Amino acid sequence: MPEAPATIAPITQDVLTIPRKLPEGGLRNLVGLTRDQLRDALIAAGTSEKQAKMRVGQIWQWIYHWGVRDFAAMTNLAKDYRALLAEHFEISVPEVVTRQVSADGTRKYLLRIAGGHEVEAVYIPEETRGTLCISSQVGCTLTCSFCHTGTQKLVRNLTAAEIVGQVMVARDDLGEWPVPGAPKDETRLVSNVVLMGMGEPLYNFDNVRDAMKVVMDGEGISLSRRRITLSTSGIVPEIARTAEEIGCLLAISFHATTDEVRDRLVPVNKKWNIATLLDALRDYPRLSNSERITFEYVMLKGVNDSDADAKRLVKLISGIPAKINLIPFNEWPGAPYERSDWERIEAFADIVYKAGYASPIRTPRGEDIMAACGQLKSATERARKSRAEIASEAGL
Repeated sequence: MPEAPATIAPITQDVLTIPRKLPEGGLRNLVGLTRDQLRDALIAAGTSEKQAKMRVGQIWQWIYHWGVRDFAAMTNLAKDYRALLAEHFEISVPEVVTRQVSADGTRKYLLRIAGGHEVEAVYIPEETRGTLCISSQVGCTLTCSFCHTGTQKLVRNLTAAEIVGQVMVARDDLGEWPVPGAPKDETRLVSNVVLMGMGEPLYNFDNVRDAMKVVMDGEGISLSRRRITLSTSGIVPEIARTAEEIGCLLAISFHATTDEVRDRLVPVNKKWNIATLLDALRDYPRLSNSERITFEYVMLKGVNDSDADAKRLVKLISGIPAKINLIPFNEWPGAPYERSDWERIEAFADIVYKAGYASPIRTPRGEDIMAACGQLKSATERARKSRAEIASEAGL
C-alpha cells in the first residue's frame, strides 16, 4: 500500500482566539438545563417547591415547543412571576455571525458564543429529511490529518446551552417553530441531528448528554433518539456510557483497516487501537439489526482505498450490525490528501456491498461554502478581521 503523505502533523493554527471579557454575575441562561436543573434553578430563584414541577413544564413548553425567548410572552404565567423570571434568568442562543447558503440548499451558520469564540453548524436538506450537523467543541483536540477542523487547537468544550442553541438557531432560520392558533404542521425541517461538527463529542460527554436530553424531550424539540447520531473517533471508555446515558445511534470515524494507517489518520488510535475499539463496539448495549453502527470511511487516494482495504474492512467488522458510509474526501486549502477516483470508490463500495453491508457513497454537500464533511473551521473568512480588530472586540 502506498505510504500516506508525510504531512501528517496538524497545520499551524491561523486564527487568533482571545477570550472575550464577560460581565461578572449576569443572568442565568435557561437554555440547555435539564428538567431537574431547571427545577433547582427556579426554586433557588424563589419558586415554591410545590409549584416548581408545574412551572418547569410551562417554561419548558414556551422555550422548546413555541421557541419563545421573552418571558413577557409566556401568557399562562402570572405577571409578577414573569417579572421574577426576567430578574434572574435569560433565554439565550448563539449569535449568527454569518449564514451561507450553498447552491444545493445546504446552509452553514457561523455562530458566536460566550468569550467571542466561533463554531459552525450545517443544515443539509434532503427529500425525506433535514439533517442538522452540530458542533460539541470549539476546535478539536484530535488532529486527524485529513480533517480541516482538526487543524485547529482545542479552545474549549461547548456548554449544553451552546449545543442545544445550535438546534434552536437552525429552527429560527427555517421558521420551524409552531404558531399559536395555526393548524398543526407535522413537517419536520430539522428531522435529524448529527453530532459530527467541530470537536469530539465524547470528550465533552456530560454537556452532550444533557443537551441531547433536552433535544429528545417529548414536550419540546422532541427528536427521538433514533433521529440523533453521535460520531466519535473511538473514545473507548465512553462508548458504553453513550448507550446507557444518551441512547442515540452511534457512528465511528474509522477510516483505515490497519493500525499503522489509522495511527496516522486518526491519532487517538494510538491510545485505543482498532481491536480495542471493535471489542467495545461488539459489547455496545444497543446493538441490533435495527440500530446498526455506522462506520464512516473517508476515501483517500492511494492511502486507504485499495481492494485489500475493502476486504480487510468487512472482515474486521464481522459480527457487528453495521453500515459503512463511504465519504469522498472533501478537499480544503493545504490538505495533504486527494480524493479517491470515483471508479476506485465504486469498486470499494461493491466489495463491501457484496459482503452484505450497506455501503452508501455520501454525496458531497455544501462544498462551495466549505460546509462539507471535514471542512468546518470556526473562522470561515480568515481575512475578514485584523489582529487589532479582534483585540478591540475582546475589550483589550
